[in-house]
Amino acid sequence: MSIRNAGKTRVRPADKLPKSPTGIRGLDEVTLGGLPSGRPTLVCGGAGCGKTIFGLEFLVRGAREYGEAGVFMSFEETDRELTTNVASMGFDLKGLVDAGKLAIDQVRIDRADIEETGEYDLEGIFVRLQQAVESVKAKRVVLDTIESLFSAFSNETILRAELRRLFRWLKDRNLTAIITGESGERTLTRFGLEEYVADCVIVLDHRVTNQACTRRLRVVKYRGTIHGTGEYPFMIGKHGISVLPITSLELGHEVTDKRISSGIARLDDMLGGRGYYAGSSILVSGSAGTGKSSLAAHFVDATCRRGERALYFASEESPAQIIRNMRSIGLNLSHWTAVGRLRFHAARPTFYGLEKYLVTIQDEMLAFAPQVVVFDPISSLSAIGQFQDVQSMMSRMIDLFKNHGITALFTSLVGGQDAVEQSEVGVSSLMDTWILLRNLESDGERNRGLYVLKSRGMAHSNQIREFLLTSRGIRLVDVYVGNAGMLTGSARIAREAEERARALARKQDVESKQLQLKRRYEEMTAQISSLRRQYRAEKAQVQREIREIKKQAHQLASDEAVMAIQRHADRGSNNGHGPHTQSARDEVTQHAN
Repeated sequence: MSIRNAGKTRVRPADKLPKSPTGIRGLDEVTLGGLPSGRPTLVCGGAGCGKTIFGLEFLVRGAREYGEAGVFMSFEETDRELTTNVASMGFDLKGLVDAGKLAIDQVRIDRADIEETGEYDLEGIFVRLQQAVESVKAKRVVLDTIESLFSAFSNETILRAELRRLFRWLKDRNLTAIITGESGERTLTRFGLEEYVADCVIVLDHRVTNQACTRRLRVVKYRGTIHGTGEYPFMIGKHGISVLPITSLELGHEVTDKRISSGIARLDDMLGGRGYYAGSSILVSGSAGTGKSSLAAHFVDATCRRGERALYFASEESPAQIIRNMRSIGLNLSHWTAVGRLRFHAARPTFYGLEKYLVTIQDEMLAFAPQVVVFDPISSLSAIGQFQDVQSMMSRMIDLFKNHGITALFTSLVGGQDAVEQSEVGVSSLMDTWILLRNLESDGERNRGLYVLKSRGMAHSNQIREFLLTSRGIRLVDVYVGNAGMLTGSARIAREAEERARALARKQDVESKQLQLKRRYEEMTAQISSLRRQYRAEKAQVQREIREIKKQAHQLASDEAVMAIQRHADRGSNNGHGPHTQSARDEVTQHAN
């Protein structure tokens, strides 16, 4: 949803008063829909605050975006001067006049030609205004300025009567009108009467604070409807007037469960293993030299590697300096600028002022359409505004990014170790994720530590990690916590060396015992092999002896059989002719052979 479309429709259901959207960025949200339709609005302020441009943009936006023609009646500037003055903002008054969508009428009032009498009135002005309205079928009217119209009046009774008649004339014709007026010393306008008869009064102010110019807008009254009651910065830029807030006054932005990498794997692990929520706001705070910009550069590099676009607002370093510095930790950001995935906007906020800087941020964002924005650092804004003004700007900036689904990472400088859990501009409560970088001093050296102070909507680590800047990027390592406290740097390295030595000793001890077991096994295996060989030899010997014994037994049996035959031991009733006798003979014969 575009900002301008949001301005058209942000009208509360309870508001029954018809409103005409102005098309001015932010104003329709402050007024919850626009100016009162068919009623006059008084816009007053000092010289140079933008009253004339306010009225002209109201007419131009009405003609171009809402199909409502308008009339601009000027009592000071000519149509040529008006056309030239607003051409730089893209307002083509001549083209609208030629198209029949706008009528410009200059009325010169010379005080010397006016005789103030009880019968004097503005009938001539009404006639000219009526003709101009009918010529283009106008729905909108701007009268600039009322002081020029009533400069000849000194009788307050006549002045009050004519003012009322003018406002009534506009209402009767259902014209949505803007009447501009100069500020008075003690009243909103020079006459001090217009604000009482107007249905809506808007005050514009142009002030200088800390050598920085700031324009402010305030809706003093708005009959029949609620409206924003604060004092809002606004600026006049190349696209016209922008009132801050330029986003919704309500917290209605969409959210997603999508997660994106921080560019540092171990930091992603600390953030529930998946990184930041897409569309969230992230604050990286820390004292000078803790590595805030390096962390932001890793996030930008990871974004571009995913094929997405990143917009980097730098307020202290030039793009060339950032690219060179990040090259020392292994990040080649120049490649991403070359392929169009990374754009830098480097400028000191003091060049702009708060309201212009915010609108510049918005314009850059709309032109580049990034998925990720980095602002490095937001603490630089404290140089161009009061604390409350900076807070207000930051809340609007965060709203702007969230309404467009952009993941925004802000870096912030903190003053010292005593205030490490406070951001310089006091916006930590607006952030979804807050990462704190801190210098850890011990044993005569300084090291970096990283904490995740909060990360809404996800489980996150409560551990401290030592933050190392290496030639291959950022590396997070565990810190040691023991009886001597937390160890980082060389103390951590010494402890790691001790741990490695102990681990090596344990490993060697295990290996020694394993070698002993191996040797014992080999010895036992050798013994078993020897016993097996001995057993096989003994077995072979015994088997030979067994075979010899069996052979001898067989031989003995044969010999006994032969001898028995020779001794006629087997003679029986068959007289030597039976089967047994014959078998014995054969056996003896075989043996003899």
